[in-house]
Amino acid sequence: MIRIQLDVMMAKRKMSLNELSKTVGITPANLSILKNEKAKAVRFTTLDALCKALDCQPGDLLEYVEE
Repeated sequence: MIRIQLDVMMAKRKMSLNELSKTVGITPANLSILKNEKAKAVRFTTLDALCKALDCQPGDLLEYVEE
């Protein structure tokens, strides 16, 4: 299972969901789906935008956890 650590990175960067949404250009609703791990897929363009906005690497946002 791949876990999305978006909430962790947002907390580390002290960035709100609305602030990240404006920076990345993704609706708060879609970011919330990612943050709450309800997404079934993530586009590379979205991952790229999140990494730029949060100044992190993809590995900081994604974690593999064995079920």
